Amino acid sequence: MHIQRKAGLRQGKKLSLTSLFTGLVTLVVLLTTTIIMVGSYDSKKQSLMETTLHLNFSNADRMARTMDSLFQSIRGSLAHNAQMLSKVDGMTPEQVGHQLELMRNSSNYFNSIVVIGKDGLVRNVEPTSIGTAGKHITSQAAKEALELKQPYTSAPYMTKNTNRLIVFLSQPIFSNDGTYLGILGGTIYLQENNVLSSIFGNNKVDDFGSYYYIVDSGGHLLYHPDKRLFGKDVSGNEVVQKLMKGQSGEQQVRNLNGNELLAGYSSVPESGWGIVVVSPVALIRQQLIGHIQTIIAYSLIPFIILLSAVILVAHRLARPFAYLADLVSKMGKERIVLPPVKPHWSREADLLTKAVFLAVADIQKQTDQLTQEAATDTLTGLKNRRSLEYTLSQWIASGIPFSLIVLDVDRFKFVNDTYGHVTGDEVLKHVAGVIVSSLRPDDVCHRFGGEEFVILLARTRPAEAFNVAERVRRALEQRKGPIPTQVTVSQGIAHYPQHASEQAELLKKADQALYRAKSNGRNRTMVAEDNPAAPSA
Repeated sequence: MHIQRKAGLRQGKKLSLTSLFTGLVTLVVLLTTTIIMVGSYDSKKQSLMETTLHLNFSNADRMARTMDSLFQSIRGSLAHNAQMLSKVDGMTPEQVGHQLELMRNSSNYFNSIVVIGKDGLVRNVEPTSIGTAGKHITSQAAKEALELKQPYTSAPYMTKNTNRLIVFLSQPIFSNDGTYLGILGGTIYLQENNVLSSIFGNNKVDDFGSYYYIVDSGGHLLYHPDKRLFGKDVSGNEVVQKLMKGQSGEQQVRNLNGNELLAGYSSVPESGWGIVVVSPVALIRQQLIGHIQTIIAYSLIPFIILLSAVILVAHRLARPFAYLADLVSKMGKERIVLPPVKPHWSREADLLTKAVFLAVADIQKQTDQLTQEAATDTLTGLKNRRSLEYTLSQWIASGIPFSLIVLDVDRFKFVNDTYGHVTGDEVLKHVAGVIVSSLRPDDVCHRFGGEEFVILLARTRPAEAFNVAERVRRALEQRKGPIPTQVTVSQGIAHYPQHASEQAELLKKADQALYRAKSNGRNRTMVAEDNPAAPSA
């Protein structure tokens, strides 16, 4: 008796699908965790950090060499043109202006160019629209350059005349006998298109969070993804301090906001500026996750034999659940055609299948109802404005020629003010009913809003549309409405593509025709004026 009871207990214990999958997932997670724990996580992390640092330094160095060459060219251009202006005292303003215009047009180095006499008077400026010619300089940078009598590059500063953030570069002008005549200066507008932005492109944070920034010799930001930081003093940054000393290299740093970054930096000898390319340490974590995923992918092979045995057992059990999961995943994306419910040998699967089928059928019913309500005007039962816009976009996209009638109830405000809004609603329902009864089977009417309706006539020329509109108008004119006075409408007609090729323009053309109908006495139909640029249907 005792043995029979134990045998009965053993037969009553069934391995549920939940227990089976839980055990399988637990086993896979434990094995994967073991492989990851014995893997070279730290060494891989160090390798990725070193690779990123080297890459950032390589990019910064390449950009620095490019910028160095650029500044050499800029300095050469300034020196050459300063030499050309060695006789500036004997040149007319027109001759000097011509030289500046030639200099500016021959390269895109500067946004503006100026010649300043040794007395601080602006002799010429290009473009002339800046309007500083004939005035004395006011900026501290220009004064320093004038006093220095040597090639000069300023820190970024905001101009008083144009309220621009600029960098000012200058070259002294000497006569042939060595007399100091003044300076030739060029400005770079940091927050506008300039030679630097044209070479280095748009400085944006990439998909991995990496970006670069440029600082001048004083530690001020010249370029940064956030333009609001242009001109900011970041000399407190450890990397910037090294750049200010003319050093180049790579290291892990923490920026002024406390974020950990991998920085490669390189100085520009010609200008004393520096370029820093940074990547967030979080990028390394993302790469490590990818590395771990690769390890997991390769570690799947030892599990094949074990998983094969489990899959063979679980396949028949999981089949109905996989089908139901696929069915549920399609909900909201496409209309589901439910097959007849077939009984399943698994009680749980059978109950779940029936429950899901009932739920899906109910949800689809509610979705269809909501979709119908969303596209229908509740007062008139007509299609609403959203449905109109969708239909117009579909017809225009498919190139179907059609006519459009915009219909507006005449003096509807008078109806509301005289008989009340409830009676006004009755008038709108009366108009909707007359329109529907007067249209052809394929014509569609929408309530556009307020007292305005729009009728779509597929593959219908303006002349045919005019006949349809007149039929509607006469029917309303002759039929008794819910108010003592006669209910009339004015209508405007437009045709696609004869009058317009875009939805908004087409409605505008029809509205204009409607306005002309209103202006000419109401209770009439007008066709939009032809657009000569539109193709014929």
